[in-house]
Amino acid sequence: MAKPALDIQVDEATGEWRVDGMPMILVPRHFLVNNHVASEKAIGVEAYAKHLHEAGYKSAWQWCEKESARHGLFGIDVFHHYMKRLSQRGWAQFKVESVDEVTGRAKVRLSHSVFVSEFGKEAGRKVCYMFLGWLVGSLEYVGHVTGRHYKLRAEEAACGSDGAHDGCLLEVSPRLVK
Repeated sequence: MAKPALDIQVDEATGEWRVDGMPMILVPRHFLVNNHVASEKAIGVEAYAKHLHEAGYKSAWQWCEKESARHGLFGIDVFHHYMKRLSQRGWAQFKVESVDEVTGRAKVRLSHSVFVSEFGKEAGRKVCYMFLGWLVGSLEYVGHVTGRHYKLRAEEAACGSDGAHDGCLLEVSPRLVK
């Protein structure tokens, strides 16, 4: 297994992990997914997905803001850097198939999703919805810093757990504003 190109530090006094200077918590994958499933059961998938979208959006925006300043990245380069880092951190392999910096429209293919791996290929439903807020937040950040201020929505067009697809396809498009 190749060593990831990440700067990982562990504070011996506190046990705090930092990756690229950002505080992190290292947990087993099954722990995260078990908590995910428990939350779905407690409040329902739709309500949980809404909460994840809001939290993921905010977190993606904050991450992009910090990484943009840290690495001197701007515009769509921040989004590509975010997809690279997510891929290096075990969530899935995020492959940007297309992205339009003018509109925010994007297609991102996922392979090796943590959720597909844990739920299985025959779960009979889409399970990678946690990533949708991340895509919207990161791309709306790009729109904000480039003066475009678009409003986006994302959907899980295909999922490797729905029994019909090998991998996942997440699509981002402009949101109709009423």
